[in-house]
Parts: sequence; C-alpha cells; structure tokens
Amino acid sequence: MKSFESGSKLKHEIINDKNLIKERQGFVCYNSKGDNSKIRCDADSVSGSVSQRACVYCGARVVLNPIADAFHIVHGPIGCASYTWDIRGSLSSGPETYRNSFSTDIRENDVIFGGEKKLAAAIDEIVEKFSPKVIFVYSTCIVGVIGDDVEAVCKQAEIKHSIRVISVKSPGFAGNKSMGYKAACNALIELMEDNNGEEIDGVNFLGDFNLAGEMWIIQDYLKQMGINVVAKITGDGRCEEIKNAPKAKFNIVQCAGSMTYLAKNMESLYRIPYIKVSFFGVEDTKLSLMMIAEATGNKNIVRRAEELIEKMEKELGNKLDFYREKLKGKKAAIYVGGGFKAISLIKQFKDLGMETVMVGTQTGKEDDYEVIRNISDEGTIILDDSNPYELEKFIKEKEADILVGGVKERPLAYKLGVGFCDHNHERKIPLCGFQGALNFAKEIHLTVNSPIWDML
Repeated sequence: MKSFESGSKLKHEIINDKNLIKERQGFVCYNSKGDNSKIRCDADSVSGSVSQRACVYCGARVVLNPIADAFHIVHGPIGCASYTWDIRGSLSSGPETYRNSFSTDIRENDVIFGGEKKLAAAIDEIVEKFSPKVIFVYSTCIVGVIGDDVEAVCKQAEIKHSIRVISVKSPGFAGNKSMGYKAACNALIELMEDNNGEEIDGVNFLGDFNLAGEMWIIQDYLKQMGINVVAKITGDGRCEEIKNAPKAKFNIVQCAGSMTYLAKNMESLYRIPYIKVSFFGVEDTKLSLMMIAEATGNKNIVRRAEELIEKMEKELGNKLDFYREKLKGKKAAIYVGGGFKAISLIKQFKDLGMETVMVGTQTGKEDDYEVIRNISDEGTIILDDSNPYELEKFIKEKEADILVGGVKERPLAYKLGVGFCDHNHERKIPLCGFQGALNFAKEIHLTVNSPIWDML
C-alpha cells in the first residue's frame, strides 16, 4: 500500500494540486499488494483539512444517547444540545427519555463568572420534575476553557439526591471523535457495578445503537439460538441492565471503533472475554452467528445457529440475484465511521458484483486498514480522516456510481451526480442481518439505477 508521496504515477498530479494539504499525503494511499508500507491513521486531524470527523462531545453522545431511560445534560451553549432524536435513528421499545436534551445554556455571563451553580440548578430541576435514576453530564468546549469542576458538581448531586450523576469528560477541542468514544466508555464503566463473583447465563452486546431497530433483529437471532442478552450497550439499553453487565459470560462487540476500548476494560476489570463481529452482509452475518455460538461452548447452541442460518438463507432464497444482475460492474465509494463497517461493505459490494474503488474511515485503526488492503482490489483508493475535497477528487477520478456514507456526505454525492446510501446514524431502514442485506441491495439498486442521473 503506497502513499501518494512515494513513487506512484499519481504522485505528480497530487503534489502539484494546490488544494491538497501536504500533511495529508500520508493519510491517502492506493492499494498496492506488493508493498508493505502502512497508511497513517488514528491521529488528530490536520489543521485546515475540514475533517468530516465530529468532536469529542459528539463521539460521547453517539455512544450514550441511545440509553432509553437515561437523562442527558449538556453543560455548554444551547447549540451543542441540538444533538437529539431528530438526527438519530436509534429506537426504543419503552421509555422515550433519551429523545430529550437538556442544556445549561452557557452564555457570556457564565463564561466570566463560571457555570457550576447553573449546572447544579439544572440537575436539581430535572430531579424534581422527572425523578431520574441516572443523569449523564457532558462537558463541552467552553466548559473546558473556563474550568468548571463538573465532576465535583456531579458528586455533590449524587450525595444530595441519592442517584447516579456521571460526568462525561468531553470538551470538543480535547481530541477527536475517538476520544469521545473513550469518554463515553469510561462513563459506562462508572455506571457498572462490581459483579461480586456472580455470573448471569448470557452475553452483553456492545456497539449496536438500534438504528431502525437493528438491535431487535440481532437479539431475535440470539434468542432463537438460545442466548440471553444481559445488557444492550447501548441501543435500546436500560441503566439497570448496564449496571449488571459485569455479570455476563462474554461480550459481543459490533462497532469495534467505539466499543473495543470498553470491551478491553471490562476484560481487565471483570475478566469478561470478548469477540468482534459484524452483522452487515450475508457473509459476515453467518460468520458472526457461528462465532457467537462457538464462543458459548454449547453444542446445542451451535446446532441452533446452523439451523437458523439454514432457515434464513432459505427465506432469502435467490432474491439477491435480481440485484446482482442490475448492479454488476458498477463502482462504489465508501466513507464511513469505523473500519469494521467499511470491511463489511467491501464484502457486500463484492457479493453484488460491484467494485469498490475508494474506501475510507473516520476512526479506522492500523489493523482495520490491513484487512481493507487485503480484501480490496489493486489500485483502490484508501483514505483516513478524509475531507470533502479529497472525497470529491477521488469519486470523480475513479468514476464511482455511488457513495456510501453519512449525512455530511449526502450533499457531496448529489452535487457530483452520483447515487448515495446513508449508512450512518440517521437512517430509517435496517441494514443488518439477512433482511438488512436485502434492504441494502434494494437501496443501492434504486439509487444507482435511478433515471434521474441520465437527466443531469
């Protein structure tokens, strides 16, 4: 895998492009199977690159927001509190508490004199009106600047109200979205209670946020296999079940980018092993079900998993063949949050007969990019923490027919006259499991083969 600053024939074009930031060159590579050089990744964004990454606070909120019965106070300006239900696809089977955002609405006067009293008053008001069991308090950029002792306010509130009030250390300038994931995971560990040697016959599912009800699909698969889910972390999760998470037999990690840190900490603290899975695409769904079944060490569960796969494949039948015929030879560009999703998408496109010509992530790690290099074709553009200019350049250069990304990438795709598939937190259609694979193929077909592109 060679970067553009090495000796490729693309080097001259890139370096002479005044719009490409020189410091970004190590983060942009093309796949060369005979080269063992590595892409730069897992670093802070280059200044001025207009990164598509979100801030630390947003990363923390991505993880914690789906807990259905928790309350969230954003200690900062009112604008930060806009991150609520209307831009999230997470669903709940019960409480709708998580759909509300509460803010201390920090203003100029508070910046000068401090906002601790305002935060304490906000906690008191929420306790009086709603009787919450758990409150998460998020620090934002301005709070990090003025130095409010949020943790001390939270501890005092816990004593006063006899509930859990947990400080989430997430000032936006303190790092990147990945740091927000870690801040959220630390808050979850703080919520958890010691297992005291107890064990529940079940598993924790980490890193599914129940977008369009996907956690329910996976939970149903596990139920059919005879596996109990102790805690859903965090899609459609409840505070009480998360407290009991240390009692589970093992952890299943779906979103490796946001939850591997939590899984490793739980392994260290509670000796709970973990496995990484992905339920995107038929191939990875089958593989994940068998991995989970085998991890239980129960032959009956392994048998049930095999029967489930056989049943679901029979229901799926040859329905995908229609879309394979329609999509054969089309070119796809991928830019998503984590490496695990990018890897699954490459496999899905390959199954549909499509070529992945560009793939990038916001928070991918070195081992993710190594897998991407191995499963993608020679010459595929690989990017880490990209920006709109780079995405536009390579989509046009590689003549992609569709871009798979998040809400920030949608306008770019339409501007370029190519199809778009939302694979982020805003989507309303489940894309995981067997049915999700069919939904995905249908959406890609409807977008790529829309007659609108012939009119532009």
